[in-house]
Amino acid sequence: MRRMAWILGALLGGCGGGEKPVDETPKPAATGWPDGGVPPGWRAEGTKQEGPLAQWAVEAGVLRVVDPGLGAKPTFNLCWSDEPRFKDGTIEVEVKAGEGEIDRGGGPIWRARDKDNYYIARWNPLEDNFRVYKVVSGERIQLASADVSTDPDAWHVIRVRHEGATIECFLDGEKLLEATDDALPDEGGVGVWAKADAKTAFRNLKIE
Repeated sequence: MRRMAWILGALLGGCGGGEKPVDETPKPAATGWPDGGVPPGWRAEGTKQEGPLAQWAVEAGVLRVVDPGLGAKPTFNLCWSDEPRFKDGTIEVEVKAGEGEIDRGGGPIWRARDKDNYYIARWNPLEDNFRVYKVVSGERIQLASADVSTDPDAWHVIRVRHEGATIECFLDGEKLLEATDDALPDEGGVGVWAKADAKTAFRNLKIE
């Protein structure tokens, strides 16, 4: 099977977004995401949406929630894309919590069918925990949880390895979560996730 590595986002040391799959043929450098809106080919949506959608934007190479909309509501704010398609492999992103009184933090989503069906691994400094969930038909179901003590104002790296039905999740290089689940067995889209009033920032999204 041909191994494909993707670098998404504006931001990997200036590498930029949407780089093509890497195989035997050299690929040109990517141009990067433009500032001012969601990345090309991506879209903002909400699970359990109430009121206006959250506003996302790329600012200085960082994708962030700039306006969470009705932040007191339990909406899951997504920014995601159908491409590349992800099933088995690893997904990694740097997360910075930003503001939020109801909720803070967030993380990557993967194997996304649509706004109501995906996996999510998220860090929450308000709750001092790191968790992996599945979201099926809009309902979030916890698969594993770990207590963590982290700097809420620093960048943190979430890395997920998904092979078949086995999910392993790492925070800052340490494996903290493992779960087995087959609710979403097919390839799907990828993206990032925040909840309620969280103004979370993301950079260096890598998919392999």
